[in-house]
Amino acid sequence: MTTRSQSWFAKTEVQPTAKLQLFCFPYAGGGAYIFNSWKSRFAPDITVLPIQLPGRESRSTEAPMDTLQDIVQSLIPAMAPYMHKPFAFFGHSMGALIAFETARQLYSKTGKLPVHIIISGKSAPHLPYSKKRLHDLADDSFTEELRLMQGTPEEVLQNAELMQIIMPRLRADFKVCETYVYQPGNPLVCPMTVLGGMKDFEVSTESLHAWQQHTTSPMDVRMFEGNHFFIHEQEQEVMSAVENILSTSSPMAHAAAAHTAYNTSTLQPRFRQS
Repeated sequence: MTTRSQSWFAKTEVQPTAKLQLFCFPYAGGGAYIFNSWKSRFAPDITVLPIQLPGRESRSTEAPMDTLQDIVQSLIPAMAPYMHKPFAFFGHSMGALIAFETARQLYSKTGKLPVHIIISGKSAPHLPYSKKRLHDLADDSFTEELRLMQGTPEEVLQNAELMQIIMPRLRADFKVCETYVYQPGNPLVCPMTVLGGMKDFEVSTESLHAWQQHTTSPMDVRMFEGNHFFIHEQEQEVMSAVENILSTSSPMAHAAAAHTAYNTSTLQPRFRQS
């Protein structure tokens, strides 16, 4: 029988000797499979934990969630069994937004924070969402918008039966991003690194640097060759950068800082949704 936690982290083996857990949040339309290669290529002291959202892959029979609040509230309890060691977050595009809000809510509820948050391909959350609303378009119009994004193979778009299967989760993911409303709160007290694509014309360098207001710790912005999906185009370079970032993090120091701040405060397919 699959437990709630296992459904969110399907087929993930946590190594007893691992020193750090890396939670990986997928982009809109994606599932845990996009991080499969990360599992085998990272050093053995890092356990890669790809998050499997409802409505895809091993959870294809479940209804997809269409609000960020629902995702975060369901995800946090499922993460509990994996949080006995220091942990970090990596999220791309929609996944970056989920990672950020999960960190805020996790800190609010438990006082725990990642030793590092790596944001990828996502504008800072307080900036206005200026893109067209897609999630409630008619099927034909929705399919045409997907075609314009060039993130879905043409053979998939022309397969009406397959589109009827995957369209609900795509609409749900777009709705997550299009209906998100940033709620002001205290900045996080953990280091943050922001990754971007040099040819990602929908996520500007300025919007990446704007993440600085969401952490009191040092923040670094790193740019890679490629478009919005540079994490695939430059996969080896991105993985090397992530591994290097995590290797220079100080889990015990950041965990202690987060704990102190928490105690004081109590005496928050591929698609461009950025």
